Amino acid sequence: MRKNLFVISFLLLISNACLDYTQITTIKTDGSGNMFIHYFMKWTNQKDSTIIEQLGIFNKDSVYKEFSSEFSNVTNVEVYKNLNDSTLHAKVELNFFSLDSLNRTPAFRKSQLTVKDGEKNIKIFSQFIPPIATGFGFENTNFSLTFIYYLPGEILNHNAIEQYRNRLTWRYSISEIGMGKYITATYRPFKLKETPIWIYVIALFVFSVVVVYLFSRKIK
Repeated sequence: MRKNLFVISFLLLISNACLDYTQITTIKTDGSGNMFIHYFMKWTNQKDSTIIEQLGIFNKDSVYKEFSSEFSNVTNVEVYKNLNDSTLHAKVELNFFSLDSLNRTPAFRKSQLTVKDGEKNIKIFSQFIPPIATGFGFENTNFSLTFIYYLPGEILNHNAIEQYRNRLTWRYSISEIGMGKYITATYRPFKLKETPIWIYVIALFVFSVVVVYLFSRKIK
């Protein structure tokens, strides 16, 4: 595996290859969640394509091992070639019991994934993006990274570049990562199994109608 990493790093250097990495993570209120990862590389000729396909990052078994641990469940690994745009793709889907359990996978061993308790029922999320961002050892200016998180609560603070409700998005190039960078956010968790007020209002209304109906029948 290490030999493959060296080969692909050298290939990126001499061919000016471009690799894009996207990670989409949903954290549930109970701390469990799921993650979808998609990364792809463009090749310039058929020879490069053949070499890249032999490397660990586009080998289905190697990819499965990189994202596996006893505390997470890899549900799907897909590796394929798109001839229309000359790209190689890898997709990974997994479930986890808790976010910090992903730190036990080889790919996220240096990522310091955490959701910690703060004051006044506040949660603090963070992930460290090391120079070796995906666990595969890339260092290239054309390597772009996107991290999307759906957090289970009201977002209070964050260092993302985009926010839409409880979805946060971070985007970086390798040069922006430098020696490493933290993505962070604080949020107030949604309440578990909270019954909406309108349910009580409707129930009270129905109960009142039934009581009035029964009372009117008794008078008659």
